[in-house]
Amino acid sequence: MIRYFSTRDEKAEKGVSSAAAIKRGIAPDGGLYSPDVIPEVTPDFIDSLKDLEYSARAAKILSLFLSDDYSGPEIEAFCGAAYSPEAFPDGAAPLKDIGDGKFVLELWHGPSCAFKDMALQLMPRLLSAAITKTGEKRDALILVATSGDTGKAALEGYRDIDRIKIEVFYPAEGVSMIQKLQMMTQAGSNVDVCGIRGNFDDAQNGVKSIFTDGDIAAELDRRGLFLSSANSINWGRLLPQVVYYFSAYADLLKQGAVSPGERIDFVVPTGNFGNIFSGYLAYRMGLPVGRLVCASNRNRVLTDFFSTGVYDKNRSFYTTSSPSMDILISSNLERLLAYATGPVRTAGYMSELKKTGRYSIGESILGDIRDIFAGYCADDEETSAAIGRYWKERHYLADTHTAVALSCADRYISETGQERPCVVLSTANPFKFASSVYSSVTSFEAEPGYRALEMLSEATGIPVPARLSGIDRRAVRFPDVCDADGMRRRMLTFAG
Repeated sequence: MIRYFSTRDEKAEKGVSSAAAIKRGIAPDGGLYSPDVIPEVTPDFIDSLKDLEYSARAAKILSLFLSDDYSGPEIEAFCGAAYSPEAFPDGAAPLKDIGDGKFVLELWHGPSCAFKDMALQLMPRLLSAAITKTGEKRDALILVATSGDTGKAALEGYRDIDRIKIEVFYPAEGVSMIQKLQMMTQAGSNVDVCGIRGNFDDAQNGVKSIFTDGDIAAELDRRGLFLSSANSINWGRLLPQVVYYFSAYADLLKQGAVSPGERIDFVVPTGNFGNIFSGYLAYRMGLPVGRLVCASNRNRVLTDFFSTGVYDKNRSFYTTSSPSMDILISSNLERLLAYATGPVRTAGYMSELKKTGRYSIGESILGDIRDIFAGYCADDEETSAAIGRYWKERHYLADTHTAVALSCADRYISETGQERPCVVLSTANPFKFASSVYSSVTSFEAEPGYRALEMLSEATGIPVPARLSGIDRRAVRFPDVCDADGMRRRMLTFAG
């Protein structure tokens, strides 16, 4: 039976169940819950996925990790509801062939038009059940720091869910206009949203400090509440993302694009490292992965880590056209370190990071990690060029984050000469970043505000997505902005 441990302490809470890990979100010592055993699958298991719908694929894979607390029929029901045609009218994770052995895995066909829906349509069901399964008498307060997309996806997934409140903080000047409007206009009686003066790392650090503050925990307990998280630091948010790696491979098998057991590469745009770490879990389970290419923007802290083995956040922070990746503290890298070096050394690295802003893992460990990972980056000019090139040459319209990955994929293939099939993860609908995308495909500046979406539609012939249409006319419910040191006060006020 799989149990979940803290990435920072090999002795602490060795017997935590899946429901307990999902309910808590983060371990008491600040570490992240991870399974003590990664289940392995056979080639026949992978082959069996190719004729299944996405929800059935998800149920088979999630059951391998969650069967200690969740029954098979329960998981099947949760997945069926999460990945229904109503939630994902165009399919949960369609795979598009864009030629020359490249495929794009579109993960943004859910309610928020971003890949976070792939986990956050399912996670609330897992957490709601976990509250009951663990005998918890208190209600949950979900606390979220977002660089743009997690916020809306979490708000949409948790809105009006019984026994759960959700508070979202985002960098007020660090998200796109559409991302901001999606959060500021969010419906729901159990939600609260506040911008902060600072960047995503400031928001994330603020949330982490609240989670590890014993006085706040005691105060919330007095009010009948406990804290949990919807960020990818929560196992219940990270695990569902493993599914779409298997799903992409199953679709390639079904199309005859790969033979059973043939390795493929994945190129993943990521800032917090959760999206690509899910691919690492799939690889450890037995999915035939050649390389996992970590695609970063100008905030290239991960690129430098995979090159040197030194993680150093002591650098300039850049606001880019791919704001969801504007991150210098990649939380889920801690999970990779725990598997590569063990929890004792991981705890040391995290302590060094907190004290000095950097740590070094050494050549030997780096060599092992680079057997599966590669790091590349693209700045805004390269990102814009990739959007224009793929639209002109392949009539494929990519958002800025996907374009970072496409640019990195091109460089990776050129430098390595790899001829394996290459799957690029597409993480957002291009209309969420309409101004940058419009400029990239036309060489002209878009008009401000919602007009940019209309101009992009006119230029490409692609309709504005129904879920974004008219967003500028929705009532703003959450206009507030606070300093990072005001996050605790805001959260406690919302807690009631």
